[in-house]
Amino acid sequence: MSSQAPISVDLIAEQNDVGIAALESDYSALGTQLSRRGIDIDVLTKAAVDFAVAIPSWGVGTGGTRFARFPGMGEPRNIFEKLADCAVIQQLGRATPTVSLHIPWDKVDDLSELREIASGYGLGFDAMNSNTFQDQDDQNRSYKFGSLSHTDAAVREQAVAHNLECIEIGKALGSRALTVWIGDGTNFPGQQSFTRSFERYLDAMKSVYAGVPDDWKLFIEHKIFEPAFYSTVIQDWGSNYLAATELGPKASCLVDLGHHAPNVNIEMIVARLFQFGKLGGFHFNDSKYGDDDLDSGSINPYQLFLVFNELVDAKRRAPEKFDPAYMLDQSHNVTDPIESLIASAIEVQRAYVQALLVDRTALEGYQNENDVMMANRTLKQAYNTDVSPILAMARQKSGGAIDPIVAYRKAGYRADVAKIRPASKGSGGGIV
Repeated sequence: MSSQAPISVDLIAEQNDVGIAALESDYSALGTQLSRRGIDIDVLTKAAVDFAVAIPSWGVGTGGTRFARFPGMGEPRNIFEKLADCAVIQQLGRATPTVSLHIPWDKVDDLSELREIASGYGLGFDAMNSNTFQDQDDQNRSYKFGSLSHTDAAVREQAVAHNLECIEIGKALGSRALTVWIGDGTNFPGQQSFTRSFERYLDAMKSVYAGVPDDWKLFIEHKIFEPAFYSTVIQDWGSNYLAATELGPKASCLVDLGHHAPNVNIEMIVARLFQFGKLGGFHFNDSKYGDDDLDSGSINPYQLFLVFNELVDAKRRAPEKFDPAYMLDQSHNVTDPIESLIASAIEVQRAYVQALLVDRTALEGYQNENDVMMANRTLKQAYNTDVSPILAMARQKSGGAIDPIVAYRKAGYRADVAKIRPASKGSGGGIV
C-alpha cells in the first residue's frame, strides 16, 4: 500500500484483529465443505485476490435522477479528490486497482501530475470515457439533436475531435481503451431516418477508429433508451455488434447490465458476443425497471452469477481469446458512494468466485443427456455456496479489511473530508 494511503493502516490491522479468529474458523469450515466436492479453497482465494474491476471516477460523487439530485456530505470537487476516494475503496476492498476517467469532467492541465498522484495511491487508469451526450460551456456546437450521428457534419466533426482528444489524454495516462457511448436518438416517430442516422454514426466512428492505437481497444456501448425515448442509434447488442464488426478488430461491444429491457437474457448476449469475437467488456450495476444504475447485486444477484457463469465457461473454452474489461457504473442517490462501490465490487467478485465453483464436466454431461433438473441443480449448488469467507480472506491476505465497510465507518473518512470539502448546494436534476 502506498505511503499516501488515506485510511490508517494501523486502524485496518486493529479491525482485522477483531475479526480474524471468526474468519479463520469460517474459512476452515468452508474449505472442508469444498474439499468434499474436490475443490481447493486456496485456489479460489488466489483467484479472488487476482480479480479486479475498475471504478468510474464519476461514481464517487452523489448521483441523481431526472427530477432531483440531493448532494452528499464531503463530495469530491475535482479529479484529485475523486482519486482520493477511489484510493479508499481500493485500500479497503483490494479489488479496484484502476480508475476510469470521464472527459471533460476529469480534464486537467497537468496529466503527468495526475498520473503521479494516482500512482502514489497505488491506482492506474482504465478505459477513457468520452462525453458527447451533453453540451459543455466551451464547445461551439450543440449536441441537442445528436453528436456522432448529427445531421450537421460540423457537429459530427466536433464529436470526433473530442473522442480523439480522449485518446491522447489516455495515452499520456497509460490507458489502453476508449469507451464511446452516445445519447443520440429520437423522441418522436419520423424525427430521423433510422438508416441514415446509423450511416452517419458509422462514418464518424470510422474517423475515431482510425485514431485508436493498435494496442488499444475501442468499446462501443449500447443503451435501449434515455435520453432518447423513442429510438437510440446504438440501442441493442445487435446494432452494437454490427457497428463493431463494420469498424474492425479493435472495436468490440461493451455490455452495461442496466442498458436492457427488463428480463432480457443478458447472459445469452454475453455468450453470443464472445462466440463471435466481439465481447469487449462490462459496466456492472443492477436494475429493477430499466436503466436504474443500482448497486451491483442489489436486485438480481443470480443474473450477475449467470453472467459470470458464461464468462468462466468462455475462458475455459478459449483462454487465448478471453480478455474482457470490467467496470462498475452506478448512480448513488441515497447511499455513501464509497460504501456502495466497496459493496458492489465485493458482489461482482462474489459472482465470479461462485461461477468458478460450477462443476463444468458434470454440467456438460447433464446438458448432453438433456437432464434438465441436474443441470440446473449444478448451477444452483455453486450459486448457493456462501463464498464470503473466501472474499474476506482474499482482502485480508492482500492488505485490505476483513469487513471493509465497518472499517471505513470506523475511520471516519467521510466526516474528515467533509471538513475540507464545502457542502454542495441546490438539488438540480440530472445524473452525475
